[in-house]
Amino acid sequence: MSTEVDYYELLGVERTADGATIKSAYRKLAMQYHPDKNGGCKDNEARFKAINEAYECLKDPQKRAAYDRFGHAAFQGGGGGFHQAGAGFEGFADIFESIFGMGGRQGPRGPQRGADLRYDLEISLEDAFHGKSTEVTIDVSAQCGACAGTGAKAGAGVRACNTCGGMGKVRAQQGFFVVERTCPTCHGVGEVIADPCGVCYGEGRVDKQKTLSVTIPPGVDEGTRIRLTGEGECGPRGAPCGDLYIFLHVARHAIFEREGTTLYCRCPISFTTAALGGSIEVPGLDKQRHEIRIPAGIQSGKQLRQRGAGMPVLNGRGTGDLVVQIEVETPTKLSSKQKQLLEEFRATETGDECPQSRGFFEKLKSAIGG
Repeated sequence: MSTEVDYYELLGVERTADGATIKSAYRKLAMQYHPDKNGGCKDNEARFKAINEAYECLKDPQKRAAYDRFGHAAFQGGGGGFHQAGAGFEGFADIFESIFGMGGRQGPRGPQRGADLRYDLEISLEDAFHGKSTEVTIDVSAQCGACAGTGAKAGAGVRACNTCGGMGKVRAQQGFFVVERTCPTCHGVGEVIADPCGVCYGEGRVDKQKTLSVTIPPGVDEGTRIRLTGEGECGPRGAPCGDLYIFLHVARHAIFEREGTTLYCRCPISFTTAALGGSIEVPGLDKQRHEIRIPAGIQSGKQLRQRGAGMPVLNGRGTGDLVVQIEVETPTKLSSKQKQLLEEFRATETGDECPQSRGFFEKLKSAIGG
């Protein structure tokens, strides 16, 4: 049977048929024309092979797309082995590229930009507040001084790579599939050095240690990233350098916690200050002493806000707030006089002094039926 018969016709399905319909049609025909059921009939055996060929194509979305556009021509010119890009290669690879936008044939990619690097730097909350300048030392690949990054000895030249013919890539084709990969000889450059540099061995870069200055602006937070352009790995053979990214980590503070530009701290006060009211002074990260007014009768857990005493806005104007959470401290050591005064106070209590306590116990009694 001719292999030029339309695959859809062969399976008896419409061109718009979905995968399930195609699979169902194939199974029925395969059972009908299977050689074991046809006593060695050559025609039926040929039809069985054609049905299998049609199904193998149409069940694969990529092969089906190629067939729908180019018909049987999509799969002509196959073969095996490696093919150099630009060396007269034809067939499914070019069709596949035109359908799926693989870019067609391209020239050598040239030396690739160096890799980006990451450096983790821990700073204090005070440094995050005020900003600072510091230095970091990193191990990095830098340009080779002996060959000025060319990778070749003085006076030595370069030649086209024999493996890829100067294209920087090679192709391997197996049946319908083609895999394109970077040339293993020139690593995608398309050229090889005839006489490599004796210091960097043709790489154009060497390992070294260097110290860099880093400016940390006020207001940075955990995970803030600072980019130092061109301070990453040097690219091979004169290619551009990558970037260095400084990731900041803010150490835990003994007093303050932070949420965005807001600073939080817990502040214990005496029970007399809580009852009578007053004021306390809280030193801030801005090196100022902030007076916090305490209203009479304040309870533990109450938060008081001091505007403009928090963290500065990163790369902006203004500052956040300082939030002081009050913790009422019960005295643990009392003199005889103090105990006497407190006993006298307790004798005068009516229950109205602590409405929350009285309300709680009344609800409790009600809940358990008196």
